[in-house]
Amino acid sequence: MAKYSKKAQKKVSKVMHEYGEGKLKSGGRTKVKDRKQAVAIAISEARREGDKVPKKVSSAKKTSSKKTAAKATSKKAKSKKKTAAKKTASKKTTVKTTAEKSAGRKTTRRKA
Repeated sequence: MAKYSKKAQKKVSKVMHEYGEGKLKSGGRTKVKDRKQAVAIAISEARREGDKVPKKVSSAKKTSSKKTAAKATSKKAKSKKKTAAKKTASKKTTVKTTAEKSAGRKTTRRKA
C-alpha cells in the first residue's frame, strides 16, 4: 500500500491547521468549509512540490466501482419491479382490447 512521505504529512498537517483557523481558501477567494476539501488541497499541493503521494484514482476506476455497486442494488429492485410491471401490463392490454373493439365497431358502421 502506498504511503505518504514525511514532507507530504507535514504539508497536510500545515494545511489542516490553516483550515482549523479558518484561513484556508480555495482559489484565493472563498474559504474552505469542508474538511475533505482541505485534505484534497493539501495533497495536491504536496504533489505539486514533488513529495511522495499516492497516484490519483482515475475517474474510469471510480465509475466502474459505482457500476458494480449499482448492479447489486438493481438486482434487488428488479424483483420488486417485475410484480408491479405485470400488474400494469395486464391493465394496458385490457385498454388496448377495448380500443380495438371500438375501432372495429366504427368500421362496421361506416360500411352499413
